Amino acid sequence: MKTLRTPSRGVSLTLAALLAWSLSAVTLTAPQALAAPPDTPDFGPNVTVFDPSMSSDSIQNRLDEIFQQQQTNQFGSERQAVLFKPGTYDADANVGFYTQVAGLGLSPDDVTINGAVHTDADWFDFNATQNFWRGAENLSVNPASGTDLWASAQAAPYRRMHLRGNLLLHEGGGWASGGLFADTKIDGRVESGSQQQWMTRNSEVGSWDGAVWNMTFLGSVNAPANTFPDPPYTTVAQTPVIREKPFLYVDSDNAWKVFVPALQTNTAGVSWEGGNPAGDSLPIDQFFIVKPGATASDINGALAQGKNLLFTPGVYHLDQTINIDRPDTVVLGLGLATLVPDNGVTAVSTADVDGIKIAGLLIDAGTTNSQTLMQIGPSDSTARHTANPTSLHDVYFRIGGAGVGKATQSLVINSSDVIGDHMWLWRADHGNGIGWNDNTAANGLVVNGDDVTMYGLFVEHYQEHQVIWNGNGGRTYFFQNEMPYDPPNQEAWMNGETLGYDAYYVNPEVTDHEAWGLGSYCFFDDNPSVVAEHAIEAPAAPGVRFHDMVTVSLGGTGTINHIINDSGGPSTPENNMATLVSGP
Repeated sequence: MKTLRTPSRGVSLTLAALLAWSLSAVTLTAPQALAAPPDTPDFGPNVTVFDPSMSSDSIQNRLDEIFQQQQTNQFGSERQAVLFKPGTYDADANVGFYTQVAGLGLSPDDVTINGAVHTDADWFDFNATQNFWRGAENLSVNPASGTDLWASAQAAPYRRMHLRGNLLLHEGGGWASGGLFADTKIDGRVESGSQQQWMTRNSEVGSWDGAVWNMTFLGSVNAPANTFPDPPYTTVAQTPVIREKPFLYVDSDNAWKVFVPALQTNTAGVSWEGGNPAGDSLPIDQFFIVKPGATASDINGALAQGKNLLFTPGVYHLDQTINIDRPDTVVLGLGLATLVPDNGVTAVSTADVDGIKIAGLLIDAGTTNSQTLMQIGPSDSTARHTANPTSLHDVYFRIGGAGVGKATQSLVINSSDVIGDHMWLWRADHGNGIGWNDNTAANGLVVNGDDVTMYGLFVEHYQEHQVIWNGNGGRTYFFQNEMPYDPPNQEAWMNGETLGYDAYYVNPEVTDHEAWGLGSYCFFDDNPSVVAEHAIEAPAAPGVRFHDMVTVSLGGTGTINHIINDSGGPSTPENNMATLVSGP
């Protein structure tokens, strides 16, 4: 029996054991819904709304039922959103796969949980490197023990939270591979432990302890000083431009609305402390509530009528592209709502207009190859959107894993001034439908627009250049990458005469580009003799600057010769890690 050694995933596994854990779409009875509080919109079967008038036992039973269903459900089709109306609750919310736990206040402090809101890795022997696709948002928590746990991997944001205590980002000595804090306040100490990398943006911590390869802090209060590479802290004082993620809430008159935070520049700390956050409230009747069974035609029809979109948890197969043409359209997903393009269509496409907001979606490639999964602006986009950019928040892409998926390019950004606020673009390295010729995907992110900014960019396992940046003025704050595990041999993975492809490629014509806190790792499991010439390739121009870079040969399985161009490195079986403070 083949044995897989995956250091970035933390343990040695037989193939049978890996499949048992990774493919466990559980067959438990679906959780029984509680009656929704009065005046709750019809969100369909996969949204649970709690009210302080409900008994603690009924709330806890429902939370436990959902977690039992979702704890090991890594590639299942079930999706859940758990929403707490303003008030105080005694509860222990353990957050499993495809589960979003969120408060419905305008401020996180409007909802208080006495107990815990946590994610653990008990299902995987304390190895949290596969704790994907979940989230905690817009809550305040008084942890019963004084310390809570968020042992997470990619696509598991801890966003707009207020924790009145300490927080662990790992469990029981097992590895973890996160992660994100955004707009979050931790009153006590954060202990990152075995977390391999982490992005903290516009947050506040009491203190921070721990680092492995790449800890990046942006616009965050009490962040560690910049000491990369020892320890590997990258710290930038202010966030240059950001719009926080839109969110659902209930106002003091019990009216349901979506809050759209305002664009902010040169910020530090959380957006919500000390009063009313800046932004606009949109009544729920301005949204088409997308529920399981809705078709792409239904969705496009609602957009044509001027509606915004609120996707409830579910998996939505699309036989046509969702076309977003109206400026300021809001598309908000709950509970990891998942879009699957069928017959090779693009899942989502936008016009080159101001202020579109897309948040909380997983785009899962279909069995027929799509040239692109999401396109922001047509290829001939020329407009500028500095005052009102399009923004993407917690938007994830997946090729394979749940089944065979194929997509040439996952996300293509043609519009200028776009903001990416936490994204994971993933060609699956485990699960169903994986293989060098099965879940085929050339590029993760392609940026053609100017002045595009990325915060918390995770891109993994694509077969050619994983990020291609053609526009000028690009900025990236935190980049995490793994090269493809599965090139069968060097000949199959050659960029012309160059060994392998780049994790991050900047077009030679670019004159202005800057990035902070970048990590690229190799684990050439199918053939450890495979070599990547460099992780990053960028023009040696005065306006092109990279700060705080690291490469790692995971378990000494493969080689990266250089970090950027011909500088830095190597990372080899004998010398696993290499760092570089600046380049090219």
